Formats: sequence, structure tokens, C-alpha cells
Amino acid sequence: MNVLLIGSGGREHALADKLSLSPVLHTLYCAPGNPGIAEVAECVVLDVTDHKAVVDFCRVNGVGLVVVGPEAPLVDGLADSLKSASVPVFGPSAAAAQLEGSKGFTKALCDRMGIPTAAYAKFNNAPKAKNYIRSRGAPIVIKADGLAAGKGVTVAMTLEEAFAAVEDCFEGAFGEAGAEVVIEEFLTGEEASFFCLCDGTTALPLTTAQDHKRVGEGDTGPNTGGMGAYSPASIMTEALIAETMERIIEPTMKGMAEQGMPFTGVLYAGLMLTADGPKLIEYNVRFGDPECQVIMPRLKEDLLLLMKGAADGLLSSMGARWRDAAAATVVMCAPGYPASAEKGSVIKLPKSVDLPEGVTIYHAGTARKGDNLIANGGRGLNVTAMGKTVTEALETAYRAIDMIDWPEGFCRRDIGWREIEREANG
Repeated sequence: MNVLLIGSGGREHALADKLSLSPVLHTLYCAPGNPGIAEVAECVVLDVTDHKAVVDFCRVNGVGLVVVGPEAPLVDGLADSLKSASVPVFGPSAAAAQLEGSKGFTKALCDRMGIPTAAYAKFNNAPKAKNYIRSRGAPIVIKADGLAAGKGVTVAMTLEEAFAAVEDCFEGAFGEAGAEVVIEEFLTGEEASFFCLCDGTTALPLTTAQDHKRVGEGDTGPNTGGMGAYSPASIMTEALIAETMERIIEPTMKGMAEQGMPFTGVLYAGLMLTADGPKLIEYNVRFGDPECQVIMPRLKEDLLLLMKGAADGLLSSMGARWRDAAAATVVMCAPGYPASAEKGSVIKLPKSVDLPEGVTIYHAGTARKGDNLIANGGRGLNVTAMGKTVTEALETAYRAIDMIDWPEGFCRRDIGWREIEREANG
């Protein structure tokens, strides 16, 4: 089978690596890809906003499945265009992608289906939003309603921070994504990420992970797309997984189908584990980044067959098995991230044979300039390692990071600190 993977980041590198192992794969194309993906796939120049061009490429090259990595093409309706042209695609329709594309849409679904989530209100102007904030007090959470590349969320600990976040949204800091604002109550608990493959009817639970959104150690500083992650997250017990499926995932699948927009692809639930049980923080309609980089190394199954099963509505007869080992990834970033990352610094990687056993370096924001590998985005590399425990996996990942010659690059040195504490305490 020929496969076209859409995307260029660390998530797509992890997907490409896993897809390349499938015995049913013939040729793996990636648009646009990156220098790391180019080692396992044929990278092609293709404007993914030009749906006809994507369809034509698939027809000419006999593509049997398109895997859409990032959220923007899904919200833009690429999956709809492919399905209309009878090209199988892993990813939801534009209507179903509203689960990520509009915070307000998801909140309304939660109201309708009784899905536990934070209390909220939605606004289209700053004065009303600020009056609501004054009435609720701080801490409080401010979210740009639309897609903001993981950066449109502010957990405001003071009224001043909340007001500033509202002003950022309505003054254009997040473009059209901030035209409307969702304001939520501040939930207390620990966050976890939970993933399911979906075929419109069946939701097949995958595994759990935790990531770190704040740029600074001790979970301080502004939110980012993610500074590191690990899997599994032991705090997500079997009982909590069962409760999440029953109270959050299954009502979502039912509610989406009832609205005539059945969900297919991967459903990523960001959860807050509160004293009252798991509550939905938000949905993403694609694999998390960097969570994907710790999920893929643990997956025993043929990813291509699972994705094709989701696209063809066959998940009820399929399952997913996982390696007992833990995986952890640490994100190395270019200076200035997340505000304004500096591009162009040279990155020198060690040879694969010199890396510690169980380490994979996924490329995220990199490019080739002559003979040099350079930083080409905020999050440059995802250094992923396996281990018997999360603690062991992270120790190995940091050993590998210390072998990378990138003086300008930085990372957090406390990824997985909660899990490390849990493991230390038995």
C-alpha cells in the first residue's frame, strides 16, 4: 500500500517511523516532511491547502491511505475532499474536527451529552468577558476559541493576567482564533492525556501519557506546544480509564453521530483528574505532539493496519497491545521559543550507533542548509528514550541530549517529575 503522510513535525516523524515498519507498506510519501522523515519516507512538495492537488497526487501515485498529522488541514476539510474523491483518509471531517477547531463547539457538546467538564462562558467582546472574570475571580482559564497552535490558553492566577489574556485574544495575538473567547473555571487536579482510535462508531482505547506545556522548569512560564512527555501515566488507573470511556469518550462518539458528524481518526482527550473524577479540559482531533513520540515506540501493533481499520470502519474487530516498557521524550527548542524562536543555528547530532540503546531522535523544526542541519522552528528535536521505568527512560534521554552539539538549544531538565516522584515512593 502507498501512504501519504501530511505534516512536518516531530509527531509526523514518529508516525513515519512507525508506518515504515508495516509489512503492507509499499511507498511512504510525506508532504512536506523534514530531514528526519526523509530517512524513512519520500518527501514531496505539495500544497496541502490545495485539496485538488492532494487528490491528484493520490490518484497519480496510487495512494491507498492518507494520514493527516496536524489539525489545521482537518479543520480546513482536507479529509472531506479526499473522501469525496474516494481516497481513504485517516482523520475526521471538517464538521467533526470542530471538536478541536472550536472550544465553544466542544463545550456545547459537553452540555448536551452530560460530559463532565469545567463550567464556562463564551464571549465575542472584551468588556463582557472582563465583567464575567470580575464576577468569577481568579484563578481562571482564558482560551482562544479557535486553533492557536497550542498557545491560545492562559491559566490566569490573577485578574490582571486574565484581563491581559482577553486583550491578547481580541487584539489579534492569535489571529482569527481569538475572535471569540471561552472562559473556564480553574480545575484543581493533575492533567493526563488519553487517546482513542475511532471509526465513527467504535472508539478503541490506546494508551495514556502526560506532557508538560509550560516552557520553564517547575511548570512555570508561558504555555508551549509541549516541552516533553512520557507514557504510560500511572495516575491513569484502569478504573479511571474505564470511567473516562464511559463518561467522556462514548458520549462524545454518540453525540457526534447524532449530529450527523461521526468522528473518525484519533481522539485525544486532555483530562483533569479532579476529586470528582476525570473532567474534559479539551479535545484534539490528532495525535498530541510530543505525546505521539512516546506512544508510537510503545505500540506493538501495525499502525498502518490500525489506521486503515479506522478509515474503513473496522475497529470493532481490532485491538492494540503495548510494550511494558516506559517511554519519555524531551523537547529541545531554539532560543526565544515560544515567543519568537530564532532560526538558523547549527545542530550537530551524534551518529545513531553512538546513542544510548533505546534512543530515537525525532526531528521537529529542522531543515538542511548545505551540509548543515539547522533549527527551522521553535521546537527543534524530540529526544525519545525507552526504559523499564519513566525514571530510567528520562535518564537515558538526558544522556543523549548531552551528546547533541547545539549550544543555542535549550530544554527542560525536569520532564516527568511527578512520575519520577511516584516511582521513587513505590
